[in-house]
Amino acid sequence: MWVVLPVKPLNRAKSRLAGVLSADQRQRFAEMTLRHILETTRSARSITGTLVISRDNKVLSIARDFGARTVQESGQPALNPALMRATQMLASWNAGSILVLPADVPLITANDITDMIRLAGTHEQCVVIATDRSHDGTNALLVRPPGLIEYDYGPQSYQRHLAQARALGVHVAEYDSLNLQYDLDVPEDINAFYQVVFGHAVPDGVTLAEAFDQLQFAFERRMMG
Repeated sequence: MWVVLPVKPLNRAKSRLAGVLSADQRQRFAEMTLRHILETTRSARSITGTLVISRDNKVLSIARDFGARTVQESGQPALNPALMRATQMLASWNAGSILVLPADVPLITANDITDMIRLAGTHEQCVVIATDRSHDGTNALLVRPPGLIEYDYGPQSYQRHLAQARALGVHVAEYDSLNLQYDLDVPEDINAFYQVVFGHAVPDGVTLAEAFDQLQFAFERRMMG
């Protein structure tokens, strides 16, 4: 079982939040989450290794610090072709299964990875998928064997990935995890994260940027144990 982790350049992270967060805030969050996911995959016992795909030399350097393998992308970034190239590489390394994770799920734990692998069971052909809060995107995708389905990330990818797997008649399981439902893409996600982490809505008078700083501090404390 290999994890594939595609990562955008840190200085371009979370561009849809540029209206409420500074470039420094967005880059700091992206790097913190990357380090957390790399540590999580490294600690998951069932994972053979992690392959990080990025155009950003800093991302690749951080990944190697965690013992991950790396592939440097070039040219125009395109997620689906990049994932297919990584899959072909891992298949040549005799990988039996692939777990694609996004780089923006700061709540993920090693137990989430273990639980997804458990749902795959001993099936020779299977797909295990976790979606986001709106049941639109794909926030984790386990595929066995590599290349069983085509990657089709983008709006409503969750339903497209499910439809592909069901059309093949292979074992399909959906993993429902609060940790994997929450990613950070748009300003409304800051409110949702705040509710989960602090148990109440962002207080009146607190800006989204200020709320985000509080979240960042809480995430960093959690990751430090």
